[in-house]
Amino acid sequence: MADKQRTLKSSVKLQGVGLHTGEKVELEICPAPENHWYKFQRTDLEEQPIIDADADNVVSTERGTTLEQNGGKVYTTEHVLAALYGMEVDNALIKVSGPEMPIMDGSSAPFVQAIESAGIEEQSADRNYFELDENIPWEDTERGIEFLAVPDKEYRLTVMVDYNSPVLGTQHATIYKISDFKEQISTCKTFVFLRELEYLATHGLIKGGDVDNAIVLVERDDVKQEELDHLAKLLDKEGLEVEIKGIGTLNNYKMKFQNEPARHKLLDIVGDLALVGRPIKAHILAARPGHSGNTRFAKVLKEQIKKQAKAPKKFDLEKDPLYDIKQIEQMLPHRYPFLLVDKVMEITEDTIVGVKNITMNEPQFTGHFPGNPIFPGVLQIEAMAQCGGIFSLSKVEDPHLYSTYFMKIDKVKFKQKIVPGDTVVFELKLISPIRRGLVNMSGKGYINGNVVVEAEMLAQVVKDKTENDK
Repeated sequence: MADKQRTLKSSVKLQGVGLHTGEKVELEICPAPENHWYKFQRTDLEEQPIIDADADNVVSTERGTTLEQNGGKVYTTEHVLAALYGMEVDNALIKVSGPEMPIMDGSSAPFVQAIESAGIEEQSADRNYFELDENIPWEDTERGIEFLAVPDKEYRLTVMVDYNSPVLGTQHATIYKISDFKEQISTCKTFVFLRELEYLATHGLIKGGDVDNAIVLVERDDVKQEELDHLAKLLDKEGLEVEIKGIGTLNNYKMKFQNEPARHKLLDIVGDLALVGRPIKAHILAARPGHSGNTRFAKVLKEQIKKQAKAPKKFDLEKDPLYDIKQIEQMLPHRYPFLLVDKVMEITEDTIVGVKNITMNEPQFTGHFPGNPIFPGVLQIEAMAQCGGIFSLSKVEDPHLYSTYFMKIDKVKFKQKIVPGDTVVFELKLISPIRRGLVNMSGKGYINGNVVVEAEMLAQVVKDKTENDK
C-alpha cells in the first residue's frame, strides 16, 4: 500500500535560547491535519501569524534560514524542520513564543527526542511524494556551490564540504535513506571557526552561542588567552572556562563522528529542502553547500514539481509485459469480442498498469460510428474494470476459479475521444485495502501520457467455480 501521511499524537514543548538573538523562547510542536505540511506560528505577536515552511518565504540565509510571511518572521528554522522531516512526520504546526527557534545543543537531537516522546500516528491520506523524473543540476560558480538531483526510489543525500582548513580539510557524508537520519545525522552539532567569532559577535549574531551548543574549530596552535578573553567579552560570556590545546576544537570537544561537520551540513540540507513542501524521492548530491545554496536549490526543485505536473506521464511500453494476452486469458473469463486488455505491464502492492490497443478491426466500429469511429465510453470503463479485475485476481490463488462483479462506478470523466490507432494505458490504484473480496480502485486512462478517461470503481471478487466446471 502507499505510504500514509503522519503527524504527532500529541503536542510537545521545548524551551531554550535562540543562537543569534540570545532570547529565551518556548517552542511547541503540535499535531496538524492531512496535507498541512509544516507551518510556524508566532504566538508572541498580536495577530499570531502563520508562516508556511516554504522556500518562497525565505528572506535571509545569514547563519541560518529565516522565513517571513503574514507579518511574522522566524529565524534558524532548519534544525527543527530537519527533525520533523528526518522522523518522517508530514504535518506539524510549530508554535514559537519568539522570533528564533531554540538552538538547544546545536543539533536536531532534542527535537527528535521531543517528537518521539509525543508519539507519531498515521493519517488517512497518502503521502504526495515528489518523484524526480530527470537529472537536475544547479550551481553557483562564484561561491563554488554545486547541487545535483537524480531520480531515486529513496531520499538519498551525499554531501562534500571543503574548507581549505587544517582542522577540517575535505569531508564527505551520506545517508542512503531518510530512516537513517536519527542515528546517523540528528546528533551532529552546528560548528563555527574560532576566527569567525569576532565577526559574528560584532554583527549582532550568536548572542546565544555557547561551547555547549556549537563545535568551535581551532585552526592555529598559537591562540593566546587574551584573544579568548576578548571574544568572551564580545559574546557577553565573561568567566566562561575555555581551553585550547593546539589545532582541533575548543575544549577538545570529541566529535561523535570523524566527519561530524559534514554530517551537520547534511542535516541542514534536510531541513532547508523541507521547504520544497513535499517528501522527496531523489538522490541529492551537494558540494560546498550552505543555507543560501540549499534554499535556492529548494526553489529549483519547486519549479521542477510544476514542470512535471504539466508534463505527460511516462510509461515504459517497450519492456516485456508482466502478463501477455495468453496469460490474461488464463485469469479473465472474457473472450473476443469482449476481452479489452492486451497486456499488463506491471503490478505493485496497490497499482496495476494495463494496455489496450485500439484497432479498426474491432466490431463496435461497424456501428459506433460509421465514417467516424469512436471507441465507446462504456467500453473504456469496461477495459479499465478488466485491468482492475486482473489486479484483484493476481492476489488470489487459482484466479481462474474467481469472477469479478461490478458493484459501483463513480466520478467518471471522458476528456478526449479515443479512435483506432490509439494505445490506451490504464493505471489503477487501490483506494483502500481489499476486504471481504471488495476492491475499490481509482483509475485513469492515458494516451501519449495525457489523461483521456478517469473513474472510481468498486467490484467484488467471488470464488464461484470449481476445477470440475466445464
